[in-house]
Amino acid sequence: MSTSPFNFGLLIEAEDLVPFLGHEKLRIVDLSRNSVYEQLHLPHALQVKPSMLLRQDEDTSGLLPEPEALQDLIQYLSISPEHHVVAYDDEGGAWAGRLIWNLHCLGFENTSLLNGGIHAWLAAGFPTTSEVESLTPVSMLVPVAEQNQYRIQYDELLEKCQNQSVQLWDCRTIDEYTGLRLAARRGGHIPGALHFEWSTALNRENHLKLHPLERTRQRLEQLGFNLNEPVVVYCQSHHRSGLAYILGRLLGWKIQAYDGAWSEWGNRPDSPVITGELPS
Repeated sequence: MSTSPFNFGLLIEAEDLVPFLGHEKLRIVDLSRNSVYEQLHLPHALQVKPSMLLRQDEDTSGLLPEPEALQDLIQYLSISPEHHVVAYDDEGGAWAGRLIWNLHCLGFENTSLLNGGIHAWLAAGFPTTSEVESLTPVSMLVPVAEQNQYRIQYDELLEKCQNQSVQLWDCRTIDEYTGLRLAARRGGHIPGALHFEWSTALNRENHLKLHPLERTRQRLEQLGFNLNEPVVVYCQSHHRSGLAYILGRLLGWKIQAYDGAWSEWGNRPDSPVITGELPS
């Protein structure tokens, strides 16, 4: 499904978005904190709260929502197959990436991440507003048809893990990876997972824009990743791995996200877990 009137890639710079502000087929979506959105946001930006992107089960906090809830999200955004969604946040792109992943899981790919989000936008001196957009509903909404090419679930991942037939990217902090910090009943990481923290890809000196992709590619390869082979990324609740998913796509990597994430894996009594130091 790709009938977007825009020639945007998956990553878009602030200056490339400016000429299209107010375009009827453009949806700008803000996933910043509430306090930030209320004070200022991009003109015409709709606020989406992270809770709209997640389904919580007993022990699992970041699952892809049920079709009805995804339908509600599509309806709220009022997007047709002809629309293009540009997402941003105030943290470098994790929540924005998570929204984009949700949309990709529905087969809707007319999506872009605003590089640097609100920080880069403000640094460039582009206009902001505190007004809340009211949308005219569109008649033909994006159909909710779940596709699993970007998502992997526990049983399939466990099998691949046991067969050692999967590359795993753990993008949490090093303390979570080693099990020093506990965010579930058990700490540590999925066997075979390599560690590259999601925020390492962000340039804090340049308004939280991404470092050059070539630099990130080299770092991932130095850690032992093969970008020609598929990879599965995870964090605690598929929030931080929202940005990692985008990075994988930008690098041309065949990437899936494990949305059960550590909240599912680490809370199960029977899943295999590795703790301790990083391999040297």
